[in-house]
Amino acid sequence: MSDKLHIDRDHLMRQLKGMMRIRRFEERCGELYGQEKIRGFLHLCIGEEAIAVGVMAALQPGDAVVSTYREHGHALARGVPMGSVLAEMYGRSNGCCRGRGGSMHLFDRQHNFCGGNAIVGGGLPLAAGLAMAAKHQGRPDVAVCFFGEGAVAEGEFHETLNLAALWRLPLLFVCENNQYAMGTALTLSESETDIARKASGYGIISARVDGMNVVDMETAARKALEEVRTQGEPRFLECLTYRFRGHSSFDGQLYRDKAEVAQWEKKGPVRRLIGWLREHNHLQDEELRQLEEEIDREIDAAVRFAEGGEPEPVENLYLDLYSPPPQGENR
Repeated sequence: MSDKLHIDRDHLMRQLKGMMRIRRFEERCGELYGQEKIRGFLHLCIGEEAIAVGVMAALQPGDAVVSTYREHGHALARGVPMGSVLAEMYGRSNGCCRGRGGSMHLFDRQHNFCGGNAIVGGGLPLAAGLAMAAKHQGRPDVAVCFFGEGAVAEGEFHETLNLAALWRLPLLFVCENNQYAMGTALTLSESETDIARKASGYGIISARVDGMNVVDMETAARKALEEVRTQGEPRFLECLTYRFRGHSSFDGQLYRDKAEVAQWEKKGPVRRLIGWLREHNHLQDEELRQLEEEIDREIDAAVRFAEGGEPEPVENLYLDLYSPPPQGENR
């Protein structure tokens, strides 16, 4: 692991737990999806856990987080209760959005988790709006926007980076570059594959980070966020990572070799941190077993919470809308 950030053993153990919670939760979600308890689309972030855990560790409570449709890990790392997340994925009324958002639209105001977004690049302008609000209200808060490298081909990417730089918004861009977007290699879709360089084109200071290393991620996030707060201008992190599962549960992964996936799995963030802790005598097998059992119990409790919830009543369909239903409308 990097020595760029002085972190004690207890902090590294918390980082390990955070990544393992996400990993085992996502694995269970895959199983539940196969049992048709979770319906619709399901996008797992297995392999990308270090980015969520590293960045969230550097945030303040008032900072706003905007995510993508691959946002379960971001929500958990931000502190959204696991049961609330899973109940939402079940479409139950005890979910964080009362079952209305599902897997791709998690939202939790209490934790300033301002939503996943099913539209590629759709969260970028929303994050700019949140950053603009913080600036105009004189708050010290930062908006953080997660997105994949596939979003850099969208107009929202270029428009948002331009305005963030022009208006000096307190905004941290976090690009999770897993190299394949939905299923096309970056080299086949972009003439310039250095995403951080694209941000530099708008005058935004950027950096490339090893997204498979949670310590490097936290180090880079803390540095960038400090600069955003003190300089009052945006920063950009390109995080090199790899998803071990397909784009979604319907992805046959015919666009990449299984041997390539296996090579990346060997340097996955969870395995990497466990290896480092063991190498430096900071982690014993019994501690790891106890940690796994603790996480499994939490996941089991989340499943019970989700399955104990009820679907949102049809009569609540018009609640929380900007305008009332048409007169005489009973549906």
